[in-house]
This record gives sequence, structure tokens and C-alpha cells, in this order.
Amino acid sequence: MTSCSDDTGAPSTGGSKAASAASSAASAASSAVASLASEGASALASASAEARRRLDELKGGIDAKNEVRLGAPTRADDGRSTVAVTVHNTADSTKSFVVQVNLRDQAGNLLDTTVVTVDGVGAGKEGTVTARSNRKLSGTVSAEVARALRY
Repeated sequence: MTSCSDDTGAPSTGGSKAASAASSAASAASSAVASLASEGASALASASAEARRRLDELKGGIDAKNEVRLGAPTRADDGRSTVAVTVHNTADSTKSFVVQVNLRDQAGNLLDTTVVTVDGVGAGKEGTVTARSNRKLSGTVSAEVARALRY
């Protein structure tokens, strides 16, 4: 960077003030991005812990991951990702299901996780609910069944 001189021949500090302001703005932006990333990581950790807690407290549940189908993720008007969760009850009596859905970006990174319950699905019948991300997600999102229990 070059500086100009004023009428006295002394170097002008205007250029360095502008550079300092730009540096401060860049630093503030970097801090804001880091803060948002930290908040996102904290939200993800909280959602993951809650999902784990909800599934772990369910006693006597049978693994039902193969009885769950997911629709294609879509984005709701509020920016949250949604996905249809359909369960098929292969038992001979009415059952309920709890399903953990993981939402990932194109690189496979975990963006969010959510748990839904499908209550009172008759024997041989299907039940459908909509899983919603806990926060707004951007970019292309894919969904997978992380865990599913029938009880």
C-alpha cells in the first residue's frame, strides 16, 4: 500500500486508517462466522444428546430400522428441512415407533438430527409423520435413518 503526502510533505494517515478499518471489519466478520459455527456445533450437540436420551430411555423397544422409509428432504417456508417418515408395522398388534433422522450435507457431514414418534400403527399398517430440522439448514440436505425402535 502506498500513502500520499499532504501539503506539508508528511505522509497521509488516511490510507492506513482505511486499511485498519478494513482489517477490523474483516476481523469482526471472522469472529461472527466463528461464533455462528460454534452455535451450530452447540445446537447439533444438543440435538444429538436429546435424540440419544429419547431413544435410550425407551425400554423393550425392538430395532425397526428396516421398517422405516424416508421421503426426499424438502425445505419449509421457515427454512427448516423436512422429510416424510413412513413406518410399516410388521408386528401382529398395534405398535408405536420412535425414529431418529440424521440430516447431512453433500459431503456427508452431520448438520442436524431429530427424533419423531409415530403412535398407534395397526398391525400390518403404515403410519407417516414429518421430521423437521431443529434449525434452518442451507444447501443440499440428505436424510438417513440413524435409529428406529418399535415398541
